[in-house]
Amino acid sequence: MVTNDIFILAIESSCDETSASVIADGKVLNNIVATQSVHEKYGGVVPELASRAHQENLIPVVQEAILTSGISKSQLSAIAFTRGPGLMGSLLVGVSFAKAFAYSLNIPLIEVNHMNAHILAHFIEDPKPNFPFICLTVSGGHTQLVLVKDPLTMEVIGETQDDAVGEAFDKTAKLLGLPYPGGPLIDKYAKLGNPKAFQFPITRMPELNYSFSGIKTAVLYFLRDQLKENPKFIEENLADLCASVQYSLVEMLLIKLKLAVKEYGVKEVAIAGGVSANSGLRDTLTKLAKERGWNLYIPKFEYCTDNAAMIAMAAHFKYLKGEFSSMDVTPLAKMKI
Repeated sequence: MVTNDIFILAIESSCDETSASVIADGKVLNNIVATQSVHEKYGGVVPELASRAHQENLIPVVQEAILTSGISKSQLSAIAFTRGPGLMGSLLVGVSFAKAFAYSLNIPLIEVNHMNAHILAHFIEDPKPNFPFICLTVSGGHTQLVLVKDPLTMEVIGETQDDAVGEAFDKTAKLLGLPYPGGPLIDKYAKLGNPKAFQFPITRMPELNYSFSGIKTAVLYFLRDQLKENPKFIEENLADLCASVQYSLVEMLLIKLKLAVKEYGVKEVAIAGGVSANSGLRDTLTKLAKERGWNLYIPKFEYCTDNAAMIAMAAHFKYLKGEFSSMDVTPLAKMKI
């Protein structure tokens, strides 16, 4: 029998995952996720289709989250939701539902920044990082280095100036003829290839910032030239191509991370976001941390991709501080940490 006092239902609908989670006094009770497969044939997320799928999935997902939590909706203390960043239509579905549900139960609303939540996913289970720590946050839409001072105080100390690393993975995969989502497939084939088979440029940006547009262009022209000589070049070298691209992208990420750790004198290091599920990044970073004496924190795979458990954890910290939202709150496609 659950006897905790603070129960929060959290909803995540920023892109193409519909998710709901219940947290009880900081302990996540479940993490229900409905994945949208409708986008696969289009080679990317179609915003209109994503918002329609959220409308279909949200109520069943919320019902399952409440049912499997062992509590009733009347016991809920607050409703949390992703306000942004994300696709406007997708966010609107989640925000509208959260507002209506909170109003019907006469309980507070808690808005959550999706990127903050990715970082706070580290507090769902042990071991948890100590403050302050540096988090490399990597996803399809973001690449950031964040100095985390406490659960509600974060500072972006470096970020991409153009494309996110997740976009670079997916667009490179598309150039290689791999189906969407291509990032995980690059990771899969990279395990079978030679990361030094082909050389791609390592972009050098000032300070702690990133740029990933150059490597996509380099891969495009490289493949164009090679295919003129050998139409089967990609087919015959797929594993080596994937390994080489992944090596270059991971190298770019870690060059700046090493600089950040040195500059801020912080040896508590974490990664978060969908790309943190990449085995090449995880393995290379694990070796680097061991060499340099860092305390490294890597979330479970289920908490790397978009999920409501991380929204719930972020909401828990905001609840403790009494940071609630008004019923006038609206979604934000772009939202800074």
